[in-house]
Amino acid sequence: MNDRMDVNRLLVEMRAIKQQTSAFGGPDGLAAKDRITGGEGLYESGKVKSPEFGDIMSQAVNKVNDVQQASSSMAEAYVRGDQNIDVTDVMIASQKAGVAFDAMVQVRNKLVEAYRDVMNMPI
Repeated sequence: MNDRMDVNRLLVEMRAIKQQTSAFGGPDGLAAKDRITGGEGLYESGKVKSPEFGDIMSQAVNKVNDVQQASSSMAEAYVRGDQNIDVTDVMIASQKAGVAFDAMVQVRNKLVEAYRDVMNMPI
């Protein structure tokens, strides 16, 4: 049951990131005329206010790194004999780190594939 809650928390975080990357906002988005004419708060000197792609990717990589470091430190504490660390917690943390890393690798692979597709497009 604890593992299921972690999956739900991951889904919530993914939805939050999706909303942050949306150029025109979420369900409470602006009217079409505001998007076209540059509604208040959406444009600043002709540019769309949204997080930079590089910033989002670096945050994601840093989050994966944090999960891996937490897993590693938990495993080291268990090996040292810390009574507060249970082997199931260590295994769950290890699996979380593995899933997070695999997801990051898949995103990287898709980005590389998209880049290659764009570069191979005829002009």
